[in-house]
Amino acid sequence: MERIAAFIVDKRKAFYLLYIGAAIFCVFSSGWVAVNDDLTSYLSDTTETRQGLTVMEAEFVTFGTSRIMVDNISYRQAESLAEQIEMMEGVKSVEFNGSRDHYTNGSALFSITYDGTATDPVSLEGLDGVKALLDGYDVYITGDTGDSASESLNAEMQVVMVIAVVIILVVLLFTSHTYMEIPVLLMTFGMAALMNKGTNFIFGEISFVSNSVAVVLQLALAIDYAIILCHRYTEEREQLEAREAVVAALSKAIPEIAGSSMTTLSGLGAMCFMQFGIGQDLGLVLMKSIVLSLLAVFTLMPGLLLSFSSLIDRTHHRNFVPKITAWGRLAVKTRFVMPPLFVVLLIGGFVFANRCPYAYGQTELTTFRQSDAQIAQQRVNETFGRVNTLAVIVPKGDYEQEGRLLRELDRMPETDTVLGLANVDAMDGYVLTDRLTPRRFAELTDLDIEVARLLYSAYAVDQEDYGQVVSGLDSYGVPLIDMFLYVYDMMDEGYISLDADMTETIEDLHVQLTDAQLQLKGENYSRLVLQLNLPEEGEETFTFLDTLHEIVGRYYPENSLLVGNSTSDFDLSASFGNDNMLISILTIVFVILVLVFTFKSAGLPVLLILVIQGSVWINFSFPYLQKEPLFFLSYLVVSSIQMGANIDYAIVIANRYVELKQTMSLKDAVIESLNEAFPTIITSGTILASAGVAIGLLSTTASIASIGVCLGRGTLISIFLVMGILPQILLLGDTIIEKTAFTLKTRHLVQTHTGSLLVDGHVRGYISGMVDADFSGILHGSINAAVATGAVRPEEPPQPAAIPAGKGADSHA
Repeated sequence: MERIAAFIVDKRKAFYLLYIGAAIFCVFSSGWVAVNDDLTSYLSDTTETRQGLTVMEAEFVTFGTSRIMVDNISYRQAESLAEQIEMMEGVKSVEFNGSRDHYTNGSALFSITYDGTATDPVSLEGLDGVKALLDGYDVYITGDTGDSASESLNAEMQVVMVIAVVIILVVLLFTSHTYMEIPVLLMTFGMAALMNKGTNFIFGEISFVSNSVAVVLQLALAIDYAIILCHRYTEEREQLEAREAVVAALSKAIPEIAGSSMTTLSGLGAMCFMQFGIGQDLGLVLMKSIVLSLLAVFTLMPGLLLSFSSLIDRTHHRNFVPKITAWGRLAVKTRFVMPPLFVVLLIGGFVFANRCPYAYGQTELTTFRQSDAQIAQQRVNETFGRVNTLAVIVPKGDYEQEGRLLRELDRMPETDTVLGLANVDAMDGYVLTDRLTPRRFAELTDLDIEVARLLYSAYAVDQEDYGQVVSGLDSYGVPLIDMFLYVYDMMDEGYISLDADMTETIEDLHVQLTDAQLQLKGENYSRLVLQLNLPEEGEETFTFLDTLHEIVGRYYPENSLLVGNSTSDFDLSASFGNDNMLISILTIVFVILVLVFTFKSAGLPVLLILVIQGSVWINFSFPYLQKEPLFFLSYLVVSSIQMGANIDYAIVIANRYVELKQTMSLKDAVIESLNEAFPTIITSGTILASAGVAIGLLSTTASIASIGVCLGRGTLISIFLVMGILPQILLLGDTIIEKTAFTLKTRHLVQTHTGSLLVDGHVRGYISGMVDADFSGILHGSINAAVATGAVRPEEPPQPAAIPAGKGADSHA
């Protein structure tokens, strides 16, 4: 290890060049990654929602929409605005009328449909035109058009990053030994963060969640690796020259940091096994960030420490981190009080965490800070109610069957509106799918009956339905939509001509029919669109979905699908139970394996896991106690990070305790372990908790804010339990630790003596300072040490010299 460390230090300039090249490359490559804004794309391919979305993307066009509310406006003004909006470029239609759904108490709601999809430039230009027209009004805009979650989240995370850096600077100024350490730490992490962002393109596409929060989480999770190396260097520099100090520090830090990182990687790796693909997406990006952080700490930071060694030496300041001996003594005194209290908290946390109210969509979630879009959505929902849209995908071809299904769905109390080709009004009371004979079509369009028969005959030949031509056309019924579209094609190709009024009617109908087909009729499927008067998720909604499946199944036993936010939430709720169990088990198994190899004991890892798992349960008791829904993804992500990263705090104390108890009493070992571990825990914990709280307070994306709040709260709980419960558990559980050790370690009793002592043997401990050496001689002072061989005994007082015979007082004088 020392040879590897020496190579890295001596070749530091070569590493500098490599990192400069990597930095230049990553600046450009960071723009290569595709960012996915749609969380539903990460649903498993086996879910009904994902299958339905795939069908809809392939067969239907979904035009962009907006719900725009204008406050403090008269109905006449609203009518005028609706007419102006409908005439604007990029706007396909505007729905507005005097019903309660569109006008109430001086507020007007315009339901706008654009000429393109939600992301099409023509729709975005149409929205910009509407905004310009409504400039000066009290306007609230909602809808899928122009609402980019990734853009707003990126902007928020930039603010969070700035705040996190400021917090880190303050924490490092408080806990560092020299001022020049801080630029070295920031340069190391900055390079690691840039490399992680610049290598995301290897995944092809990542979610907007990973793209935005990975840098902040990387900073919070990995900066303590650099801090460990920095502290090691400071210790070694007291005895060695700069180069030798860096080599020694790196050779000792590599195993320690690598071992610490394994628990974090284990927790993140468990996320990759989630059925919901966002877990794998975020897990892989964060695991890569940890690996690249390790690489920067091991290969870049040593050179920086040596290059800046003179400045580091000249900028020393006193350590502001206090000793917490008093806290350690309190921990020893409460060793019979805190563990029973922890058991009560553990049981309560387990019960309450399992009653946590989870949310699978974001409509029921609230954030500390609200964006303009959220405020607008809230105002529109309060005034006109929520819109919960659900699509029913069925095999196409039988319009009559579709019509019967639509009529049954329309009668259900849970549906406000039902739309499909089979219930869209065409003309004179006919719907688009009604089958008309030549005579009825002629009457409807004022065509000559012979012309109508000729059209039907041509249509039958076009459809290769020759039997109708032979047997007679009088009873030949053709769906109105199909015949209108055929007539338009004949007109367009110049085969027939109609009077001006009918020509205009057919042309107007063609636009409407084409749009209807694009939205409701695909190559293999038809789409029925329902507006529900139910919340997006909840027991009532999920029960209705079961009922809906049953009804649709009677008409279409196979290949029917339900698609919408409600079905997405239902699918996520169904997979959450499995994901939760899988993530919990894998995280604990992976972490225990790492701890078993680290401590070579079976009992100690269980005690450490018990403390951190307790912090997880207590953390997720808060939503139940506060009666606030928790986004399900927050639990899966934060429980993995909390178990994988916060366990490091427990490892630091356990490591110190196992080492120190060999040379001192158990009580003293606990007190000194807390003193030695406190700087590391307070530094890393403060940074991680602050980053989580900053995300929670500043993000307006409910799912991300929820992760931040839980991460910050969970880290604080973990710190409290590690500092306030774990020491007592180690004291009371020492017998378990010793009896479950894989290798039997003989613990030498600590001997305490004061005065003139005869020391003969190998001594390790405190002899007016720390000593680890072979002694044979006399010690004047005090000893508190373990003696492996030999003995310690008081020196025999010197015997007075015998007085020779014949010499008495005179001689003595």
